[in-house]
Amino acid sequence: MVPLNTPLQNGQTVEVITVKEGGPSRDWLNPELGFLSSQRAKSKVRAWFNALAMAQTVAKGREAVEKLLQREGKTAMKLDDLALQLGFKAADDLFEVVGKDELSLRTIENMLRPPEPVLSPDEYLLAKKMRQPDRSSQSKGGKGNVLVVGIDSLLTQLAKCCKPAPPDEILGFVTKGKGVSIHRSDCSNFRNMASGSPDRVIAVEWSSPKTPDGSIYPVDVAVEAADRQGLLRDISEVFAKEKMNVIGVQTQSVKDNRGGTAWMTFTVEVAQSSRLKQVLGIVAEVPGVRSARRR
Repeated sequence: MVPLNTPLQNGQTVEVITVKEGGPSRDWLNPELGFLSSQRAKSKVRAWFNALAMAQTVAKGREAVEKLLQREGKTAMKLDDLALQLGFKAADDLFEVVGKDELSLRTIENMLRPPEPVLSPDEYLLAKKMRQPDRSSQSKGGKGNVLVVGIDSLLTQLAKCCKPAPPDEILGFVTKGKGVSIHRSDCSNFRNMASGSPDRVIAVEWSSPKTPDGSIYPVDVAVEAADRQGLLRDISEVFAKEKMNVIGVQTQSVKDNRGGTAWMTFTVEVAQSSRLKQVLGIVAEVPGVRSARRR
């Protein structure tokens, strides 16, 4: 056995003992230590460290973009589609420039925010009417100008950006041609729309916030974990054991200095969002899972 920087002579036969995991050391690039002599070998080592730095840059950019999508209520958007809209061929190309601070998150934010829809005269009157107190209902002990989801005749739809479910606190927004869109009160997309058109915000509530009425609601769950074989299966088994139907899964993984990180988005059906919190606690105990939260 001789050190790795032992000079070799022509005609010598050597055996290099390696390990399954690992990589070169930066000491190898120090000419005074004598590890490498050819330019090709030095280029290979530099390329390895450049690839490692690139992976870390991409991971940093990915984290920043996903946090932005969460703030904007756009978690359902596919990352590759977002990259194409911004002029990149793939999501990793977008993450790279964001990780290098070559693209401002404000640029992505402005692209994500939809133009303010124009309210027709009839819809404006509807919004105005919904905001006026209904004195006849109030005098009889009714809910006044509060729209009850699932009971009142006015068309309502659950917003896809935040996917509300009972007993979440909710608010309504009068849209153009699609009735009232129901959002969670902490939805960033709703806050952006409401700040521009506060007169279109109306009070809403669930018809049965505490007692399930048989209705089911899709909600998104974000899981971050150390990437490993069988991870998706183990998490899916938790949902199956807890009798929670999974109707969609999106996964993406990247190699990093921790060995690899997997990001997963599960769309599950629930009758009560409070039940989801218990299940996420079980998911968080799956080996390798670093965080499990509702989006």
